[in-house]
Amino acid sequence: MSLPLIATVVLVGLFFGYRLYGGFVARQYALDDANPTPASRHPDGVDFVPTRPFYLLGQHFSAIAAAGPIAGPILAAQQFGWLPALVWISIGVVFIGAVHDLSTLVASVRHDAKSIAEVVKLQLGPRAGTAMLVFIWVALIYVIVAFTDVTASTFVQGDPELTGLTFDFHPGGAVAAASMMYLGLALVMGLVDRYLKPKLWVQTVIFVPATLGAVWLGTKLSTVVVLGPTAWGLLILAYCFVASLAPVWLLLQPRGYLGGFVLYLALAVGVIGLFFGGFEIQQPAFKGFSVGGNTGVLFPFLFVTIACGACSGFHGLVCSGTTSKQIEKESHCHPVAYGAMLSEGFVAVIALATVMIIGNQEMAGKGAGTIYGIGLGRFFAVVLGQKHLAFAITFGAMAFSTFVFDTLDVSTRLGRYILQELFGWSGRVGGWAATGLTVGVPMLFLLVAQPGSWRSFWTLFGTSNQLLAALSLMGVTVWLQRLGKKYWYTLAPTVFVSVVTLTSLVLQMKEALSVTATRVSQVNGVVALVLTALAGHLLYLGARALLRPTPVAVAA
Repeated sequence: MSLPLIATVVLVGLFFGYRLYGGFVARQYALDDANPTPASRHPDGVDFVPTRPFYLLGQHFSAIAAAGPIAGPILAAQQFGWLPALVWISIGVVFIGAVHDLSTLVASVRHDAKSIAEVVKLQLGPRAGTAMLVFIWVALIYVIVAFTDVTASTFVQGDPELTGLTFDFHPGGAVAAASMMYLGLALVMGLVDRYLKPKLWVQTVIFVPATLGAVWLGTKLSTVVVLGPTAWGLLILAYCFVASLAPVWLLLQPRGYLGGFVLYLALAVGVIGLFFGGFEIQQPAFKGFSVGGNTGVLFPFLFVTIACGACSGFHGLVCSGTTSKQIEKESHCHPVAYGAMLSEGFVAVIALATVMIIGNQEMAGKGAGTIYGIGLGRFFAVVLGQKHLAFAITFGAMAFSTFVFDTLDVSTRLGRYILQELFGWSGRVGGWAATGLTVGVPMLFLLVAQPGSWRSFWTLFGTSNQLLAALSLMGVTVWLQRLGKKYWYTLAPTVFVSVVTLTSLVLQMKEALSVTATRVSQVNGVVALVLTALAGHLLYLGARALLRPTPVAVAA
């Protein structure tokens, strides 16, 4: 089976998935443009801003399409082979992930743009709302831990293919330098937009090419910033602290805008490489049902390893946090939420292709970001030519780190919000304390773990992320039942994802009790126990609500 044929089959499947099953789910919600959305009821020019679907789709897509759909497929292919990964991405994204995203967005819009945690609180009670907030915070901690470690590894590792270049070149240093300059450009763009207020097209013409210029300059300054993985991890967490407290106009908005162009360019490069690169598949389609250990069996660990590419609870936080406040008409929920999730599924397929074209010997010892950079760089070299391979591979790896920074920034900011709400911490001091705790816990994780331990953290990250999706769908299911609507299309994914993730948590707890357990495994086991208790409580409340239906739905 060739890469062009695989890409064609996936694209056709995603198209019909959007038209047929996506259309079916959208009809169940009876989306009606006559119903005023929160953005049209409360336009304040800050949070509630009615936005055209084309622009909102791009913003939403760049917010959800972070490093998850890249690292997960690469790791799963290394463990179980590319075929199981491809099947799970293709089926999961249509019937589970996109259904979750559309459902959480519609539920938030119908509940006056409240967060998914508030929706759960309204449907299942205050105790459920508190448990949901704690669960989300713990899940965000593992997002920060896993993504910080994998990015630090990307800044350190290099590609042997580039060592024969005629100038002194450090691949990891090039990615680090390019990423730092990219963040600096975002800061400058935020200041220019705030105080000079030029037209958006003028800023685009200046700063988007400058982003590519930063990649080129990174290859020339690759030996300037060369640090170890622990140092990079601490610096990245320091960035998280500052970025989450900075005004959104200064960094989050301009970085997200520039990151969107990086994402689209990476997608275009991936499509060109898949269809016109002529690359051969060098990885086996299937490696076995078990690769050893309690956490090395295909079920459930294939499913939780590929979290964001098939199903992600983090998306529900974005849908109900920012996107629901910008939906102009209810009918836009279908293309924005369902369509963006299917697009992320294709991002995952491109990431899977980058590992499929690399041999085992060349891949040995490399992290997901480095592998993605190598593969995407080879796709890019189809256009640029082999003489620009250093630039192409640096762009691929920097694209990965760009997506990571977007996730880290948002996750730290959301973690701060949750702690401030749980403990009633207000003001600047409360914000600093909540941010310090949200960043401090991942710092302890990274200091006690060996550098490059992101694989050990990734399994629990993926598990908690998907279990969050199941809990969100449970809240939506109760809401639909109380409205007297069909709800099997949300209940079925809830049950399946709950079984997969709870099985994963139990096996990780078992791994923590084994005589060969590492310190990281033991910590994961404790966290898995906490997550299991919180999820069990929420699922119990949801099941009780479904078995004892309330005759009148909670008012939106």
